[in-house]
Amino acid sequence: MKKSLEDSAEKGYERLESRGVSRRDFLKLCSLSCVAFGLDLSVAPKMADAAAAKLMKKPVIWMQGQGCTGCSSSLLSSINPGPEKLLLELLSVRFHPTIMAAAGEQAVQSWEECVAEGNYLLVLEGSIPTRDPRFCTVEGQPFGELFKKAAANADLVIAAGSCACYGGIPRAGITGAVGAQDALKDTKVLNLPSCPVKPDRLISTILYYLGHNELPRLDNDGRPVAYYRYVLHDSCHRRLHYERGEFLSDWNDPKTSDWCLYNKGCKGKETFTNCSSYWWNDGVSYCGAVGSPCSGCSQPKFYEEFSPLFANPEEVK
Repeated sequence: MKKSLEDSAEKGYERLESRGVSRRDFLKLCSLSCVAFGLDLSVAPKMADAAAAKLMKKPVIWMQGQGCTGCSSSLLSSINPGPEKLLLELLSVRFHPTIMAAAGEQAVQSWEECVAEGNYLLVLEGSIPTRDPRFCTVEGQPFGELFKKAAANADLVIAAGSCACYGGIPRAGITGAVGAQDALKDTKVLNLPSCPVKPDRLISTILYYLGHNELPRLDNDGRPVAYYRYVLHDSCHRRLHYERGEFLSDWNDPKTSDWCLYNKGCKGKETFTNCSSYWWNDGVSYCGAVGSPCSGCSQPKFYEEFSPLFANPEEVK
């Protein structure tokens, strides 16, 4: 068994190398995943071997409900190392409406064959309408029913982005939109909310699962504690201005541009996320750093209960 795992891992590393991802870079990514999940760094080599072995054969079905395709765009735009190399080339992505070459009956056939085989990861992007099945269909079939059918044979169901987790923006409309956990009452769902999903969270979580064959510790909302343990307010670089009572009132005043955005609708005090600690796109930036108040997109309340986004949530005392 050990020899078989080593052989599979070596084949995985060889394919990684052929796709431009060195063994060293892959081990670095696994090490970062260990840090994120609070594991000892000595576990990283074993995690890398197990994950590399499974990269050769783990199919992925990526289904899109009511959404803007922003989560797919976020993943495809990520860098260093490019998660698209891991998800779209090394994992066997058998169905993804945005990137797959097949369309129509051929695409549906690929989905049906993979579902029949089982042993795959199911990723949901976008929400699921419940008020009328005609709001979202695939080849004339209700999307919600197809998703439940795919979830029944999946090893793991991952809700990527706020819409897939809790309904997101579509939930505020007329479609009765819900997330995966509400659609699958008896199935455990891993939630990775934010609008869009952060690629490093998705990649690290998949690597953890492939390396340990179990989920990381989750909070009461089904989110990995490693990424959603503290509220954004605790680590925001504008926090000192909040303590001083310095709140931005004029967007065009350069002297106060770095002041607290609470009066401009920032939901950071009640939003559990590490966005202010681990910035997007290889550490380039995040919402608060470019002058945008936190919209609370990683919370179940987003968007309906947090709107209007630029309104003060409560009086500051």
